[in-house]
Amino acid sequence: MPPRAEAAPRAGSIKKRSVLIAGHSTSLSLEVEFWSALQEIARRRGLSLNRLVAVVDAGRRGNLSSALRVFVLDCCRKGELAAETGSPADQPLKNARSSR
Repeated sequence: MPPRAEAAPRAGSIKKRSVLIAGHSTSLSLEVEFWSALQEIARRRGLSLNRLVAVVDAGRRGNLSSALRVFVLDCCRKGELAAETGSPADQPLKNARSSR
């Protein structure tokens, strides 16, 4: 029997990932849209995802997952995630803008 194709994650579903911060592995849970946005921000800045998370971690005061969500929101507000790729991470931004 051929392997089943993995279904695309539903919008808003949580994905747990391990990242390396200062040589230590830590597990983070974020919505798939935030992971996509973080990957896009890291790509645009020429950083690895681990390095970007470490930068946010260094400046945070509370929960790392929450700090990452606020970081993505801030990047959106500054226009750093302007929709240019048509990626699924951009869709909520496009939909929100068009519904105004």
